[in-house]
Amino acid sequence: MTPTGYFLGHLWLIPLLPLVTATLMLFFGKRLPNNAVSLLCVGSVGLSFIHAAGAVIQLLAADPEHRVTQQILFEWLTPGPIQMTGGHAIRFVADWGYLLDPLSCVMVLVVTGVGFLIHVYSVGYMGHEGGYYRFFGYMNLFMFAMLTLVLANNMLLMFVGWEGVGLCSYLLIGFYFLKKSACDAGKKAFIVNRIGDAGFILGILLTAVTLGTVRFTAQGFPDSSGYSGILQSLKSAVESGALGSGSQVLTAIALLLFIGAMGKSAQIPLYVWLPDAMEGPTPVSALIHAATMVTAGVYMVVRMNAVYQLSPLALDVVAVIGAITAIFAASMAMVQNDIKKVLAYSTISQLGYMFLALGVGAFAAGIFHLMTHAFFKALLFLGAGSVIHAMSGEQDIRKMGGLWDKIPNTARTFAVATLAIAGIFPFAGFFSKDEILGRAFDRFFLLWIVGFITAGLTAFYMARLFFLTFLDYCRADEHVEKHIHESPRAMTVPLMILAGFSIIGGWIGWPEAIGGENRFEKFLDPILKGVLPETGEVNIAHHALAKEIFLMLASLGIAAVGIYLAFEFYRTKRIAPELVAKKWPKLYQLLLHKYYVDEIYDAAIVDRSKDLGTLAANRNVFQLRDADFGRVSRSSGVLRAPCAGTSAQRALRGDKNGLFCTSHLERDLVYSARGRFVDAAHSARKRAITQDRRESFRRAWLPGFASAASVVQARMGRLRL
Repeated sequence: MTPTGYFLGHLWLIPLLPLVTATLMLFFGKRLPNNAVSLLCVGSVGLSFIHAAGAVIQLLAADPEHRVTQQILFEWLTPGPIQMTGGHAIRFVADWGYLLDPLSCVMVLVVTGVGFLIHVYSVGYMGHEGGYYRFFGYMNLFMFAMLTLVLANNMLLMFVGWEGVGLCSYLLIGFYFLKKSACDAGKKAFIVNRIGDAGFILGILLTAVTLGTVRFTAQGFPDSSGYSGILQSLKSAVESGALGSGSQVLTAIALLLFIGAMGKSAQIPLYVWLPDAMEGPTPVSALIHAATMVTAGVYMVVRMNAVYQLSPLALDVVAVIGAITAIFAASMAMVQNDIKKVLAYSTISQLGYMFLALGVGAFAAGIFHLMTHAFFKALLFLGAGSVIHAMSGEQDIRKMGGLWDKIPNTARTFAVATLAIAGIFPFAGFFSKDEILGRAFDRFFLLWIVGFITAGLTAFYMARLFFLTFLDYCRADEHVEKHIHESPRAMTVPLMILAGFSIIGGWIGWPEAIGGENRFEKFLDPILKGVLPETGEVNIAHHALAKEIFLMLASLGIAAVGIYLAFEFYRTKRIAPELVAKKWPKLYQLLLHKYYVDEIYDAAIVDRSKDLGTLAANRNVFQLRDADFGRVSRSSGVLRAPCAGTSAQRALRGDKNGLFCTSHLERDLVYSARGRFVDAAHSARKRAITQDRRESFRRAWLPGFASAASVVQARMGRLRL
């Protein structure tokens, strides 16, 4: 029986409310006072959270096997019949519809709940910044896009939200648009994510032509027999023998989709945009680059778990990439000195943990860590923002210290988040991280070793960050130290609430080995069964009690070792970090310069692209010609090149209606290119006109001058005679 109720019947209101206020900010925000902007934008997200909570409560009233509901607003894309890989044609339809099941329940509560707290925090943090309405407009637009992503009932609508959060990330990273580093970071994030998105859209198209639908499931309708879904189509194909475990086309779909996840969730080699994204305001880092957007790739893989369970090769790739990313980013976090950069590399590492879980088939554990990570990482970023606020904008942890008593609310909540991410019992991070390591131990022992070492590194760099920031004596400049103060209640109350969830948020997954029943995993079981019983999440064998206790103690032990080493390095100074850096200078410089990955990318890709453009310009690949007489002008100059199509030519034309770009970034590039080429052409035209005038002057006036000179010469000759 399909669950019903007011909130379930109005799922569309959850993303619509932030969209309405974002639109209001676009048209009227500049005229509104800050208090009105705060009331509208924060209030809309709060209402979305209330509506989402009501929908989840009504869904929980149904039996576990029937906790699925869908709502289609209208048929969005109806391209007509498409040719399937089997040779037959089917009618393809993509709806604008919303799906609520156990997986989207978790995501919608995390997005709206954590998002609401961050919006409240932003009222205090951004109160004295310019562009207040613009900031909250962007944040509300992001909420609409993220909620569309997690509630979408098909892959194409998910892609709309996927691209929407990418756009909002670009806008918010570059919020301080007068700061060049912020603009560059926004463009870097936008371009790197386009690489991943190319793989994602190819995966969507291959899914459509293979399975004939992009709708995730046909469940949740009053009469599901009239609808098709990926899960049902995949099950039919497996039962008929058309597809099976290890099928090449399913592996291709899974790997292409994972390329999109690598870009959005900052996995090797597409992680380079996330550290630079810290140029945006700190609440942006907390919302987008810790709690929500960067976890979209994890959510997408879990949503497509039925495909991944039939592709062992793709799962192995996911697990290996996740494990490598986790330890790679953790090693860089150990030597960073910018408080936000430490947390950025920590985020990349924790995302690697989530993909490690998905790769070993522990989809529930991956989502569990996504949820707990949203609590303590949002708390860490907001706590870092409170520290920066107290330190008058200072972000270098070497210039901090002694803040434990000066900003007590921030310090104590930050300590809670530090213990949670380090995996200390009974904080939230312990339960989710232990679940991931336990599942990895069963599947790939080598990957468990990598995850185990990463857990120790995580505890070390987070303890280092805490000790240098809050303990010991204050190393700030004198004028900064005089103005250190606690943040306003609008900022500290969200910190306290998130600290509470960082403590108890993992108890819902309390393991059976210590008297629990892991309710979180059982809640997600119905959507993780797959199409073959032997591949489902619920059939992964649990450890023996003694082994599970041993793994828990080992996880706690490595975390304790990491904290102890950080204590010896940065608290007692029995081990001087400066001496260690001098003893292994090459290793220290390698970590400090982030393995020189950015430099390698610049040399291999960015600079070579510039060289290619310079070569093309020098060889006159791009020519501006007039349509009438071969003269170049601003009004009729058109880019003509072997690769320039009609839209590019129109875009580079000087008239007002000639701009047909797919994004504002491409628009800027086109305007820049048009300006350079037209200015060069205009200069050439001026030179040509000058030359023409000289020639006309010579033809018109020189004969007269010559005649006059001859007359003068004749008269002078007579005088001499």
